[in-house]
Amino acid sequence: GDPRRSEIMEYGGDISLEDLITPAEMVVTLSHEGYIKSQPLADYSAQRRGGRGKQAAATKEDDFIENLFVANTHDYLLCFSNAGRVYWIKVYEIPQGSRISRGKPIVNMLPIVEGEKINAVLPIKAFDDEHFVFMATSMGTVKKTPLSDFSRPMKRGIIAVNLDEGDFLIGAAMTNGTNDVMLFSDSGKAVRFDENDVRAMGRNARGVRGMNLEEGQRVIAMLVAESEQQSVLTATENGFGKRTPVSEYTRHGRGTKGMIAIQTSERNGKVVSAVLVNPTDEIMLITTGGVLVRTRVSEIREMGRATQGVTLISVDEGTWLSGLQRIVESDAEDLGEVGEGDSPDAPAATEE
Repeated sequence: GDPRRSEIMEYGGDISLEDLITPAEMVVTLSHEGYIKSQPLADYSAQRRGGRGKQAAATKEDDFIENLFVANTHDYLLCFSNAGRVYWIKVYEIPQGSRISRGKPIVNMLPIVEGEKINAVLPIKAFDDEHFVFMATSMGTVKKTPLSDFSRPMKRGIIAVNLDEGDFLIGAAMTNGTNDVMLFSDSGKAVRFDENDVRAMGRNARGVRGMNLEEGQRVIAMLVAESEQQSVLTATENGFGKRTPVSEYTRHGRGTKGMIAIQTSERNGKVVSAVLVNPTDEIMLITTGGVLVRTRVSEIREMGRATQGVTLISVDEGTWLSGLQRIVESDAEDLGEVGEGDSPDAPAATEE
C-alpha cells in the first residue's frame, strides 16, 4: 500500500544489440584453416609459475592456431582479403566456444565471394590518426592508409587497395609511424625500408612501388620489424631454410630490387615463406602433399643472408613445401607459465 517511489518514464531512444552486450575481454583464436571463435579471458586465470596452462582450441590433425589475441567484445576486427577488400566484424559477433571446440569458418561470417580468402585480421580498439594500416601486394605495390579511414563500417565491405589485374593482397599490418617494413620475393631477395618512405594515402589509392621485381617474380611476405633482436626465418619450396637476424637486413629506400635473403639455387627452389620468429617459438611446415611437420625455431641455426640454409623438412618426390607458419599456441602440456603477479591482460598461459 505504499506509494510508488520510482518514477516510470518513456524512453524515446533506440536500443541496439550492442547496447545489451556487456564489455568484456575475450581471447579470439583463428586457425590456419580459417576457423574462428572467442572465449572469455577469465578462462585463462593466472597460474603459479610452473603451471601447465590451458589449450585454447581443439584443432583437426591438419590444422593449428595461427592467430590469437585479446580483444574487447565491443572492439572491431578488420578482415583483409586477397582481393584487396576489408570487412568489419565485432568481437561479440564471433561465436563463443569451449576450449575443445573448433569454432566457425570465418568465411561464413562475411559476405565474401568465391575464391576470396581472408589473409590478415587486425583487432582494433580505436580508429585513431596515430596508427596506419600498411598493405603489400604480390606485384610489389605497398600502401599506407590512416587507420581512421576505416572508421565507417559497411556490411558488404569496402576496397582497401585497388589491385591491377592478376595482383592480390599478400598481407596487412598495423604500424605506428616508426616501424620498418620488410618485403620478401620468391626469388630470395628482400628489401627493408622505413615506413615513412611511403606517404599516407586514401583508401581509393593504388599505392606505390615497394619492391622492384623482375618478370615472373612475386612478393610472398610482408613483415613489420619491431625489434632488432628478432630473426627472419625463410623457407624454400624444396624444404630448405634458415634464420637470419633482422639486423643483417640493412635499411634501403623502397622500390629497389633488394638484397639476398637466401640463395635460390637449384637445390633450394623458390622461396615460399618468410616469418619473424623468436628463439622460443615453434613453427609448422606444410607441404603440398598434406604433410605437417612441427619444429622448434631454436633447432634451426642462425646463418648469414647469402647462405643456402639447412634442411627443414624432407619433401616427397612430386611435392614441395607450400608454407611455413609461426604457431602462436602450444599443446596443453607444453604451454608457457603465468607467474604470480604476471599481468592477466594477455593469455600468457597459452601464448608463447
